[in-house]
Amino acid sequence: MKIVIINYGAGNIQSIKFAIERLGYQAVLSDSEEEIRSADKVIFPGVGEASSAMSKLRETGLDKVIPTLTQPVLGICLGMQLMCTGSEEGETIGLDIFNVDVVRFRESVKVPQIQWNTINNLSSPLFNQVAEDSFIYMVHSFYAPVVEDTIATTTYGLPYSSALAKNNFYGTQFHPEKSSAVGEQILKNFLEL
Repeated sequence: MKIVIINYGAGNIQSIKFAIERLGYQAVLSDSEEEIRSADKVIFPGVGEASSAMSKLRETGLDKVIPTLTQPVLGICLGMQLMCTGSEEGETIGLDIFNVDVVRFRESVKVPQIQWNTINNLSSPLFNQVAEDSFIYMVHSFYAPVVEDTIATTTYGLPYSSALAKNNFYGTQFHPEKSSAVGEQILKNFLEL
């Protein structure tokens, strides 16, 4: 199986690569359209600020490539947020795969959320053998509200989408590569889709 992790300078790719290797697979880091299109599975990571990350995608033309991919694609953290219609962070126009705008947590909670939290209302093969209320690792200041594409929720001040899915596209707000055995199971499920 050919697994490509999109490398567009938005951090955190080595820990995902190591998590894939722990599952017994190899992953390639690439920003090549040809290589990405030929992959069996694509992982779209991201750590950082939305508008600068989108600028990097536009510079490489990947903003046009990613929404047209037909194999399973997993956006992680900022990767998931960039797959949404837009984000309050930097007034960013997103890839518009998921029909939802990403917004900032309000002052009633500590921002960013940096903690272990639980996932609930699991409704996708992405969560096979993952129990309700399993703990996952979160680091973020912005979130996607609960919408039709929501396949898992987390509560932090209010319930929000901790995972989204539409057609061949999946996104997790949390970091499966940093979420211990639960995250490992979610990555394994994605690779077996």
